[in-house]
Amino acid sequence: MPPRKKVAAKRSHAKKPLPPLQFGHTLPYGAVLHDKGVQFVVYSRSATAMRVLLFDRPDDAEPAEVIALDPAKDRWGDIWSILVPGVGPGQLYQFQADGPFDPERGQRFDGQARLIDPYARALAGEFTIGSDGLLRPPKCVVIDDSFDWQGDRHLRRGLADTVIYEMHVRGFTADPSSGVARPGTYAGVIEKIPYLQSLGVTAVELMPIHEFANDMPSTDGTKRGNYWGYDPLAFFAPHRGYAAGTDPGCQVREFKEMVRALHAAGIEVILDVVFNHTAEGNQLGPTLSFKGLENRVYYMLGDGGSSYKNYTGCGNTINGNHPIVRELIFLCLRHWVHNYHVDGFRFDLASILSRDRNGEILPNPPIIEVITEDPLLADTKIIAEAWDAAGAYQVGSFATLRWAEWNGRYRDDVRRFWRGDFAQTGHLATRLAGSSDLYGDDGRQPYHSINFVTSHDGFTMADLVSYREKHNEANGEGNRDGDNNNFSDNYGVEGPTQRADVEAVRSRQIRNMLATLLLSQGVPMMLAGDECRRTQQGNNNAWCQDNGVSWFDWRLVEEHPDLFRFVAGLIRFRLGNPALRRRSFLAGGVSGSGALPDVEWFSPEGAHIDWYAADASLTCFFGAPTPEELARDPEPAAGGDDGTPRHVLIFAHAGSLPRTFRFPVAESLRCLPWRTFIQTAEPPPGDIFLDGNGPVVDVSAPLVLPERSLVCLVADAVRPSASRPRIAARRG
Repeated sequence: MPPRKKVAAKRSHAKKPLPPLQFGHTLPYGAVLHDKGVQFVVYSRSATAMRVLLFDRPDDAEPAEVIALDPAKDRWGDIWSILVPGVGPGQLYQFQADGPFDPERGQRFDGQARLIDPYARALAGEFTIGSDGLLRPPKCVVIDDSFDWQGDRHLRRGLADTVIYEMHVRGFTADPSSGVARPGTYAGVIEKIPYLQSLGVTAVELMPIHEFANDMPSTDGTKRGNYWGYDPLAFFAPHRGYAAGTDPGCQVREFKEMVRALHAAGIEVILDVVFNHTAEGNQLGPTLSFKGLENRVYYMLGDGGSSYKNYTGCGNTINGNHPIVRELIFLCLRHWVHNYHVDGFRFDLASILSRDRNGEILPNPPIIEVITEDPLLADTKIIAEAWDAAGAYQVGSFATLRWAEWNGRYRDDVRRFWRGDFAQTGHLATRLAGSSDLYGDDGRQPYHSINFVTSHDGFTMADLVSYREKHNEANGEGNRDGDNNNFSDNYGVEGPTQRADVEAVRSRQIRNMLATLLLSQGVPMMLAGDECRRTQQGNNNAWCQDNGVSWFDWRLVEEHPDLFRFVAGLIRFRLGNPALRRRSFLAGGVSGSGALPDVEWFSPEGAHIDWYAADASLTCFFGAPTPEELARDPEPAAGGDDGTPRHVLIFAHAGSLPRTFRFPVAESLRCLPWRTFIQTAEPPPGDIFLDGNGPVVDVSAPLVLPERSLVCLVADAVRPSASRPRIAARRG
């Protein structure tokens, strides 16, 4: 390597002797504020020299000052540390490290590279190409974490009582139709909190907000767009692109203001975190941070160190079970919980964290155990996407009782049932009841299943019923990207249509799947915009579409008020009904004298169901918990709006022709005063009765369900009586 360029000092403090006993303070990593200055702390085992580069402005091409650390005085073991007096919050900095460049053995030090601090609390500025042709990353910012939380604390809502809304911070308000003062920002989310409250969700799951590379140029002048944010740069730093202000580090305050405001509205904040790869890519990618500090530690390497193991599909794989990396992840999670008051985490490609340094799946991964047992994380929600891009699929078997999981089986089975695939009735029943086949044999409960039908990764709900094939041409990869197995249908026309018959089926199917989601045991998660038919025009992998393809079009809320009303009513009903939020798996039996079963299944004929029959229809009964059951529950679920738990009876029919259902033969059910709650085949407002006063049902009359439709009945949880209720209305 050529000798580094010498930069003349511009600050008077550089001529003063540095104070002794620099380790007289506690020693976290990163830029640590002290009364007299900032202590810069970084790990590198193999570096032969380390420098701190100080900058005055985010767009400065060269540092105002370069401070070299003395290996004899400023290195303790593998930790490099120096206290620089006279600097404070807002100071911009980067690291620079000399060391061996031996790619065949995994060493990739570059003394010219400007490096992001792995523990940076914020970044400022943009990527640039230097005069030497090297990529320059954004600068790190020294942050003062003090903030007036106004008494804010974690909300600590139980998982069983949670309804998750997956959303993208920028995409939620970036469209001009949002009408917010600061579109595409944390502040924009605050402006839309009344909307979230009216919908009724209890938690937002934010797609990645830690710093990511959505503006990284290449040497040919083009840029890598990464709208989703799954391209991390700095795990401790909120993304600068979502700030409304321009001052370096203002995103820290703005993110905290958003969390505080959401908490004040009763809404929890879950972060989608990406501890599986970074923006540095493979051996052809840039040196931005980890590569230039200790490549062999931070990444899983192959071929003696010359290549990167790629279990993520993104070029490299974080070495999560190395002690150094494990510590970084552990401290990062604590940072977001303690400094930002976030309520939980969803771990992207979490199966990566189950792999050892050689990529083999471990039975008891150290990093998983650390997260599981950490006392500061004890009140947080921990959710795994229990698979990776290299074939690991651990849905139903990931980690311990501490972890919930994105249930990919739920998504696929619900889609296939409502599409009308052959012999899916048993699968639907299992998913409705909380997926005991996945979680019932190791002490876990229904709330360990995060149920979803759509997510950012795939079709939106509107597209799921409008496209049989993906349409990702706009991504520039010849439509080769994205999943080909979508279990979707277009019902006669690919894409938008003016045909009323096709539109009627699509509208009904959207309601069928959203009703299934919100009536199932487990934890429902819905994708932002599904409540108003947001479309991505058939794109099922819109990772690079920072435009109207991905943005929330707020005009749709006005165009589809009846669907919004339907979803909001379902959420309200769910949160008021403990029958849908069981803390333990359904047993099919009764819990006391005169009590009803907690679950029962029936055929369309009203008899007990034959699971071997190739049918597209079933009837499901969920019994309300008894007062004794609620009293025994350490976290009791609330009743309805009037405090009365309700029984739920679901008739689901995915066939392409109408089907006649008979009311279940069980006398204990026929004695109850059943009312109609949902009927997806009826036009609004008859699709849902929000006040609980739907028509009383004549249980002796047949119930005819049109093709592809769902009916849900409810009854107050009163003890069965020998006398039959008087029928006030009939259904035919």
